[in-house]
Amino acid sequence: MKLAPSSRMLALAALAAFAALASSAHAHHSFAMYDVTETYVITGVVTRVDPNPNHLQLFFAPLNEERTEVIRDAKGEPIIWGVEMQGSAIAARDGITVNNFPRGTIISVGLHPLRNGFPAGGRGKSGLFKCPAGTPPEPGKHCDSVAGATSHGEGVLPEPTGVAPLQSQ
Repeated sequence: MKLAPSSRMLALAALAAFAALASSAHAHHSFAMYDVTETYVITGVVTRVDPNPNHLQLFFAPLNEERTEVIRDAKGEPIIWGVEMQGSAIAARDGITVNNFPRGTIISVGLHPLRNGFPAGGRGKSGLFKCPAGTPPEPGKHCDSVAGATSHGEGVLPEPTGVAPLQSQ
């Protein structure tokens, strides 16, 4: 079957548009904003989940080393950290959803911090562990040490290369 020149042009334009959309959907930003030479492991309490289609984000208030309360700034407000993950659809396959991580859930996650010093980072290939409801880890430990904790996604908690600056900045 031979297409008329106008039909061929229309088909080529449609193919080019599809290719452009497919490549932009796959590569929307790099990991360069994170310092991959640093790895923090933080245990905290979920304050919010942002189910963004491109990168799901968990926001949490880090717990003190005793695991008895959240760390607060000079005004008494909880310090909030964020961790960016894969897209919401992929995260949902790992059980990371708004419903599975409601406010108050205790988590432990490894992350690469933002280069600009803001309290956030990218998860990369680190593990994410959720403590059983109302059961924080022992002092100085993380959710992966708690009986009944669940693992969400690939990986284990990494060996930290640094200590997250958890005090107000």
